[in-house]
Amino acid sequence: MAVPAAVERFATEGVLIAGGARAILLQIADPVVGAGVARHSDFANRPLDRLRNTLTFSYAVVLGTPEEARLVAGHVDRAHAGIPGATDPAHQLWVAATLYDTAVRVHDLVFGPLDEQTADNVLDAYSALGTALQVPRVDWPVDRAAFGGYWSANMAALEVGDDARRVAHDLFHPTTAPWWLRAALPLANLLTASLLDPPLREAYGMPWSVARARRARAAWRVIRAVVRVLPPRLRRWPARHTLARLRARTT
Repeated sequence: MAVPAAVERFATEGVLIAGGARAILLQIADPVVGAGVARHSDFANRPLDRLRNTLTFSYAVVLGTPEEARLVAGHVDRAHAGIPGATDPAHQLWVAATLYDTAVRVHDLVFGPLDEQTADNVLDAYSALGTALQVPRVDWPVDRAAFGGYWSANMAALEVGDDARRVAHDLFHPTTAPWWLRAALPLANLLTASLLDPPLREAYGMPWSVARARRARAAWRVIRAVVRVLPPRLRRWPARHTLARLRARTT
């Protein structure tokens, strides 16, 4: 079934990548996910790999063909093989939920809230992030109110342990990274902190103050201004490029 045009416009907005670190920190605050990531993801030496893999998975599942979705889901399944809890539907559902919630939060912050119909369609489209990884469709919240209840309950159960803090440190202080990524990390840290609820910010030891909050608001204002003058073709380049790379590897 074709993706509604409004959902495609939503999902291909490159600015949504600005929430990537927030999604990761939420994911690893689930102790099972955090333990798996800490032991099997090398953020310190390969900081761009998880971002690239997550983008490929998200774009292929939400926007790609059924064959592309099955292909990337298969890659993820093989990567998770043998990792305790990694294929458990409850934890996979949480990972998918963090990607959806973060995308909506960043989109609303930059562009304003979605209209009711588009918001419902986006929730439905993003269910594929879970079902691609064996989460039963009935486990995905049936509507936005149900998602809100699911989200609140799971947020209350999060626990930032040593594994999560270690991954968070490596995420923002990689041992090996290109210069441009190192230059962007202080801003990424600030934006990520601004997207987290205060208890999680504190649990991760991310500094916050009136001055940092002011800088974060100013940064988001600049991002909004820049995004709104960029041609759609440039704003959607990450999605087009990622899907093109995937298709080039499979043809």
